[in-house]
Amino acid sequence: MAQEPSSTVAVPEMGAIPKHIAIIMDGNGRWAKNRLMPRISGHKQGMEAVRGVIKACMERGVAYLTLFAFSSENWRRPNEEIASLMQLFLTALEQEITKLHENGIRFKVVGDLSRFDSKIIESIQTGEQLTADNTRLTFTVAANYGGRWDIMQAVRKMVTHSTTLPDDLEEENLAQYLALSYAPEPDLFIRTGGEYRISNFLLWQLAYTELYFTSTLWPDFDEHELELAIHSYQQRERRFGRTSEQLRIALSGEG
Repeated sequence: MAQEPSSTVAVPEMGAIPKHIAIIMDGNGRWAKNRLMPRISGHKQGMEAVRGVIKACMERGVAYLTLFAFSSENWRRPNEEIASLMQLFLTALEQEITKLHENGIRFKVVGDLSRFDSKIIESIQTGEQLTADNTRLTFTVAANYGGRWDIMQAVRKMVTHSTTLPDDLEEENLAQYLALSYAPEPDLFIRTGGEYRISNFLLWQLAYTELYFTSTLWPDFDEHELELAIHSYQQRERRFGRTSEQLRIALSGEG
């Protein structure tokens, strides 16, 4: 598949519905704490929200959905919580892959998988292979992922494989090695839980993405909340550094 043009180089194809939505799913722990429940209960309830958002994206014609499940910084959390999260991740992989495949969804995982248990790695590889030819929705889970890690691993690959002279290097020389090189840059970024930062997520890819923040905790994020985010996106004029008139001409093919 041809690589999508960079938003800093060309005006991407746009529509009323975002082609690619990226989400930081924040607030699982606080959702559980508010109910005097253990934190892992919030993460389990968050899985229900994931299912609902996948369904809502398919119904609206979203082509790519990327969820930040576990960052490279999350290893700093208590060991007990990490162990519970890893078990939950493995269980979800084992239970959900077949359902994703039956619904025509391509499954991908991006991040440094080297720190995961072999069973998790095997389940990821099995799921990616099984769903590789599906086209209804590309569902990506970012696990042990960090934006700076992504750029650094891409630089290492570029230096190793590229024959282009340093002075001739362009964005696309690096972009082809990014973890999400198979997907267009996100049109809409959503963060739940009331935090207003991107937390080392898709640093390269979010250059011209529309940002949406909500205080809704992730387990409570449903179809209605997604609709609010998309509605906010639809009210914005995406100019990509141009004037409104320049954008109109570029999109109409005039000039």
